[in-house]
Amino acid sequence: MKRWIVLCALAFVTASVDAAAPSADPDFRATWTQPQQPFRIYGNTYYVGSHGLSAILITSPEGHVLIDSTLQDNVAMIESNIRALGFRVQDIKLILNSHTHSDHAGGIAALMHDSGARVAASAKSAKALALGGNDPDDPQHGIGSFYPKVTDVRIVADGETVHVGSLALQMHAMPGHTPGSTGWTWRSCERDRCVSMVYADSISLLSADGYRYADPAHPERLADYRRTLATLSALPCGILLTPHPRDGFFDKAARIEAGKPSPLIDTQACKAYAAEGQKILEERLRMEASQMAKKH
Repeated sequence: MKRWIVLCALAFVTASVDAAAPSADPDFRATWTQPQQPFRIYGNTYYVGSHGLSAILITSPEGHVLIDSTLQDNVAMIESNIRALGFRVQDIKLILNSHTHSDHAGGIAALMHDSGARVAASAKSAKALALGGNDPDDPQHGIGSFYPKVTDVRIVADGETVHVGSLALQMHAMPGHTPGSTGWTWRSCERDRCVSMVYADSISLLSADGYRYADPAHPERLADYRRTLATLSALPCGILLTPHPRDGFFDKAARIEAGKPSPLIDTQACKAYAAEGQKILEERLRMEASQMAKKH
């Protein structure tokens, strides 16, 4: 019961700024498997996920990149969405990941099998993928679901760029939500305008009972998250995408018109996301301080 109270309190704090939080709201979780018609986000970047869980396809004549798999149960939906756009699942050459919770990595093993693609991730995410999400370093360890293990993962370093044909995606370490949390940036073009695309990881700081971000025995937890916020603030940001669609994403996407500026473009979105993360951090630290005071 104590663990559930902590989770609900934190979910309340972060629900308005980061939909990646575990939630007791059945309507929220229902969106994770709710079908979503796939569509072009911008240029060669497409949305192929469910209504509540993002999966992003970036295409090229030489092969495609998929970011996030959502749930294991959603694999057939994602593959159907890819085909509905006129692309072949077998042309996915690389699968990337934001973080290694089951709602974003659960389907990677199946998609890897069906497409023949390689998987690339940060070193800490690669470890968690090989454990099927059973990672003791994960703040939510013990309260999350496990999934099929993913091995033979290519390790990508912070700042490194991965390539598939003409596609080039840069990795940005964004630890906090998980130790291996990762963002990806690339460029997508329409006619003569290219836009900086950002897939930024979740910034909520939810955890199982007993985990402290301000634990003096683990100073890297706060230092890493603060670096994540600094990274977000500094990114060249044209269109911000996140593991759970946010900020009226689908309403804006529905207003996209050929030849007109995309309503999804917001050059201040990454800075705003980082500012929300700072509020999340401050509230989390207040909560942890209050809990520690009660113990003493």
